[in-house]
Amino acid sequence: MGIPDYQSLMLPLLKYSGDGNEHSLREAIEALAFQFNLTNDERKELLPSGQQAVFDNRVGWARTYMSKAGLLESSKRGYFRITNRGKEILEKSVRKIDVKFLEQFPEFLEFKKAKKEADSLERQLEETPEQKQTPAESIEFGYQKLRRDLETEILERVKSCSPDFFERLVVDLLVKMGYGGTRRDAGKAIGKGGDGGIDGIIKEDKLGLDIVYIQAKRWDGTVVGRPEIQKFVGALHGQRAKKGVFITTSRFSNEAQEYVSIIDSKIVLIDGQQLAQFMIDNNVGVSTVSTYEIKKIDSDYFTDE
Repeated sequence: MGIPDYQSLMLPLLKYSGDGNEHSLREAIEALAFQFNLTNDERKELLPSGQQAVFDNRVGWARTYMSKAGLLESSKRGYFRITNRGKEILEKSVRKIDVKFLEQFPEFLEFKKAKKEADSLERQLEETPEQKQTPAESIEFGYQKLRRDLETEILERVKSCSPDFFERLVVDLLVKMGYGGTRRDAGKAIGKGGDGGIDGIIKEDKLGLDIVYIQAKRWDGTVVGRPEIQKFVGALHGQRAKKGVFITTSRFSNEAQEYVSIIDSKIVLIDGQQLAQFMIDNNVGVSTVSTYEIKKIDSDYFTDE
């Protein structure tokens, strides 16, 4: 029979989670491997990188794609469960779930659009004749691909973490970016507001010459619209404040982004993709595996005087 592709695993995975219980990805992999009667050799077959089993990777992608479509949701790190939308799909007794099927959901289309934009550079370089691609370009391409993959993995981890952990993550990131003074001061400020749309406050600099108000939403698939931003701005006005940062693991609607561009208050919107990028840039939740130095001839050294 062979190892099924990730699209063929979507419906079986959704049915597996149909009991409404919380399941670990490892449990799902074992159950589906048994369902598809995979041999030990098929279970052990690895990706070209040699770092993960092909079947495990495909189950993971099936879960990711259905999560982006709102059929599954992350309950905590490494665990997932079916959503109400997923239950509705099972009730319709659909015969197949694939990428084309998932395109009926706006959240999935947004995910595909973002992925398409991120992959555009990769496709361009892959289509470039090898003789026209310099070694430096190949290294840059490889780095950008690794970074994009890391951004995706970080965001999935953040979405599955607890609210308390997410609060600490926001503190760690803002301190690393130069806000909040000390880690201790920032920890006291953030998450203590809970005041009509404000989660907390943090110093803009170490001296505390100004205050920045924080709103953080650990949402998965829910678009933050203009009403949420207006509520946050209203809360700022109630505090006579004009600076705020709204952080979400999801994304902002076009209306929300247009709104912050026309108001007097200075509001910075950080969506899930930007959050992951900031975490990488500021070494929050990541570690360096390898470092490569690219060297060239020092022409000055070889100059006779």
